[in-house]
Amino acid sequence: MNFYIITLGCKVNQYESQLMSEILADKGYHRADDYRHADVCIINSCTVTSTGDAKVRKTVHRVRRENPSCIIVLCGCMPQAFSDRIASFDGCDIVVGNTSRHEIAELIDEFRSEGERIIRISPHFKGESFEPMSINDFDERTRAFVKIEDGCNRFCSYCIIPYARGRVRSKPLDVLRHEARELAMRGYRELVLVGINLSSYGQELNHDVYDAVCAVCEIDGIERVRLGSIEPERMTREMLEKLAAEPKFCPHFHLSLQAGCDATLRRMRRHYDTAEYARIVADIRDLFDHPAITTDVMVGFVGESDEDFAASLAFCDRIGFARTHVFPYSIRKGTAAEKMEGHLPEKVKHQRAEVMMTHAAANERAFLQSQIGLITTVLIESCSGEYAEGYTPNYTKVRIADISLNAGEIVPVRITAAFDDHCVGELFR
Repeated sequence: MNFYIITLGCKVNQYESQLMSEILADKGYHRADDYRHADVCIINSCTVTSTGDAKVRKTVHRVRRENPSCIIVLCGCMPQAFSDRIASFDGCDIVVGNTSRHEIAELIDEFRSEGERIIRISPHFKGESFEPMSINDFDERTRAFVKIEDGCNRFCSYCIIPYARGRVRSKPLDVLRHEARELAMRGYRELVLVGINLSSYGQELNHDVYDAVCAVCEIDGIERVRLGSIEPERMTREMLEKLAAEPKFCPHFHLSLQAGCDATLRRMRRHYDTAEYARIVADIRDLFDHPAITTDVMVGFVGESDEDFAASLAFCDRIGFARTHVFPYSIRKGTAAEKMEGHLPEKVKHQRAEVMMTHAAANERAFLQSQIGLITTVLIESCSGEYAEGYTPNYTKVRIADISLNAGEIVPVRITAAFDDHCVGELFR
């Protein structure tokens, strides 16, 4: 039997897909090169937006149409969040949520034996512990994602994720050290620590995200450690000072904003205001050399007036993000925002997204221009016939006209030019 995994959504999903891949490989399954030739196709779903749900359904239908005989397994956040919507799972042979990943091989065997559809979605519960999980590889990439936290306790008014992921729970430090050591032995030189609400890491263990960073930095062979998307909570100056003192820590902060307007943030039930967010950014820029601040911004939230949108736009321009993921608000059934008054027309939301993306692109170009002349290091990720490409510690993409370089090398570089989405550099001797 062979299998293929299609991963939709965030870095946590990518990690969990790798975990399932290793579980199946341990059971004797082989990885197919394409879902069209797979005996089993696993679709690891995302449900953060309604667009994500639509993409999941389209993916299921495409796989069923192009490989009618394969066993389709739908897993992840969509079935976990909407376990009552059986019709949403049409075309799937096995449906599991976020609590049954380790049973995946047994469920496939059961389906092959019985031939009857399986739906296995267990609810999250209070006091749930972190699911035991470690990976040994990461699809031959030069960096590996390591999931260290799951769940969220915040219940922002627009967000379904606490229902899909449960409450905050964290990977123990000894387990994290062992996993990092295994990945270092495989040749990985950079690890990215990821989670659903990463800044809440360790709150139930009397730890914090700095402790996780230190645990990984201790490992010989790991030369870079960076954080995935992180919420502003717990990003105190004291925390940032400790991170800044760690030489292996990469100064790239994907600091979730969602809106640059205080009235909108209150309606979203976010746990900070623009003044606190700006203070965190100022601290980062004060404590780190050449940091990059990237973010997510939602436009067209319920009740967002023209003035609210203008305030959000102005705040984003004032911060000057290195990169911004812009997306229009979409209704998630079961959230508080669904029942709020003041939902905006789709046309207005998409118009605002276009405006915000235009400003975001200008801010990104300005950031890349600011990198010219910087002497830094680049972890080479790929090599084409014309250039090598990789990322600096602050996650700036750099192309180098030297095809003698190899993926996995970390080389000193002087940045010489900037374009819309990347910089150009030359080896610095």
